[in-house]
Amino acid sequence: MVQVTHERDAFISYASQDKAVADAICKSLESAGVACWIAPRDVRPGEFYAESIVHAIDSTKVIALVLSNNAADSPHVLREVERASSKRHAVISFRIDAAALPAGLEYFLNSSQWLDASSIGVDRALPRFVDAVKSAAQQPSGLMHINPGPSTIARVNWRGRLMLVALAVIVAAALAYLAADRFWLPKHELTEQQSTAATPTVAINDKSIAVLPFVDMSEKHDQEYFGDGLSEELIDHLAHTPGLKVIARTSSFQFKGRNEDMRAIGQRLGVANLLEGSVRTSGKTVRVTAQLIKASDGSHLWSEAYDRDMRDIFKVQDAIAAAVVTALQVTLATSSARERPVNTEAYKAVLRGRYFNQMGTKEDSGRAIDAYREATRLDPTYAIAFAELANTYDIRASYDWMPIKEAYAEARAAIDKSLKLDPTLAIAHRVLGWIERDFKYDFVTARVEQQRADQLDPADPAAMRDAGRYAFIAGNLAEAIRVSRQLVERDPLDADAWLTLTVELVRADRLTEAEVAARTVLELNPRLVFAHGMLAFVLLYEHKPNAALAMANQETDALVRSQVLSDVLWALGRRAEADGLLAEFKAKYGDSEAFVIAERYAVRNERDEAFLWLDRAYENRVPEVTLIRTDESLQNLHGDPRWTAFLRKLKLPE
Repeated sequence: MVQVTHERDAFISYASQDKAVADAICKSLESAGVACWIAPRDVRPGEFYAESIVHAIDSTKVIALVLSNNAADSPHVLREVERASSKRHAVISFRIDAAALPAGLEYFLNSSQWLDASSIGVDRALPRFVDAVKSAAQQPSGLMHINPGPSTIARVNWRGRLMLVALAVIVAAALAYLAADRFWLPKHELTEQQSTAATPTVAINDKSIAVLPFVDMSEKHDQEYFGDGLSEELIDHLAHTPGLKVIARTSSFQFKGRNEDMRAIGQRLGVANLLEGSVRTSGKTVRVTAQLIKASDGSHLWSEAYDRDMRDIFKVQDAIAAAVVTALQVTLATSSARERPVNTEAYKAVLRGRYFNQMGTKEDSGRAIDAYREATRLDPTYAIAFAELANTYDIRASYDWMPIKEAYAEARAAIDKSLKLDPTLAIAHRVLGWIERDFKYDFVTARVEQQRADQLDPADPAAMRDAGRYAFIAGNLAEAIRVSRQLVERDPLDADAWLTLTVELVRADRLTEAEVAARTVLELNPRLVFAHGMLAFVLLYEHKPNAALAMANQETDALVRSQVLSDVLWALGRRAEADGLLAEFKAKYGDSEAFVIAERYAVRNERDEAFLWLDRAYENRVPEVTLIRTDESLQNLHGDPRWTAFLRKLKLPE
């Protein structure tokens, strides 16, 4: 058996809703010299979230538990406390409300220490809690008896008269935990058996890099889009390098405008090297500075400044990329031919379009279209501008920001123009595939165009996303999940990528993993549309309707909140409320959300209505229909002959 080294003193266990309190506890403990492990801060990219937690619990001396109603409803808190108890670690609870413990959690806390902050407040209770945790962390391993001092520390012992009533609940919780254990323990146990030097950390590959957003140093500070665009171009350029791990844009840009330690950024992203820089434009000239930094110690491996005419910006990009790969001792592959527009104003307009698209709002999407239109006006031969214009229309339709038929007409006209200008442009073929798949359900054309794009640019990171999407459409969930795992490794802080993984895990009925992924989404971006709604669905499928109801009510998007609440209320037997929500939903969104309405009727097993709305979604070419094969909401329809006929009509790929 491995002799575990205590790399951290305390593991902080908490429900995601209590993150602010957990962060305050972590800050106070670390200020007092207690090294803490807390998710998601200390989850290393490349290691599965649940495995990171198991390793962290095993290697700490004490568990600092934020005890609340939220924690009482949280299965992952239960698993963490149980794991700590099995390792004979001290568990010290910081009670922040009048939480009534469920039997499963009470079972493991019946002899633990706790501090009640619900009456005196977090700020007043925190110093005493820090003293208690610090005292426990200084005890030799295995010693559970601590004396935290003040009388506000008390022993928990709720067993007594509740024990007989709660026995069945404890057994159910234990069975649930064992089922979860099959996911998050085997790899760890196998490692212990195979090695006498196991470590809870993941080695960082020297051939790995993240490109941080280049800072706008222009006099008017109005060139942020240009710095972002330059960074994105470098990410794309370096991503074509065999053997080099390049973190994707979403995760790299999480650190934009934040003055964080390079070592911390490297650890968070799981890379050995960071590329940062600045841009300063003035008239027709540009000054670009770039530095390649070793993340482990902040030392500079290479730096350079370039003063060039704006027309030479692509030469600057190539020079920086070449210098980076030389320093890292890898070989820069020749990517597919990238257009080098002579008209630099058109290029800047494309960068503005990308900048606005990244904002993720309807208004900014409209600004992106204006920017791409400006680029095509300034340079009518600019094929990439037409391709990105087409892609923006595809995005607008998928978010219901414009009618699908109108969006398809605009997208198809733009992509046809792009391919006429440059038939060898890989991204144009890829976008054409997306348009035909999403708008026309033409999977044959979509597949042909994807394969053509892969041939033209085999190193394009988008190829992996396409492969995962087609596996998902075909119902090959194991392959879709495998690809999504790779994507979240490449983009570990991208909440959207984690959300996609969550959906796939739910479809595969891997609910324990799905809950972990859903909570990761919530931790990365609690304001993301569907973040709370997706976790609510997971909890509902785990037969926890009350917890699902509480989570659904926190969903920020009204449309998503309505559809989730409709299913949750139905499961709770509150049929009149559920029907009222569905009627209201139909009145508001009937023209655009036919597929969602079909799902709600299928959940109720009202098949005639479900197929009526499903046919309407098909006629409207709603993109979600392409993922119908594994949709858990439609399971009640599977035995109906109309289901088989509908799938045959769709001609989904196998």
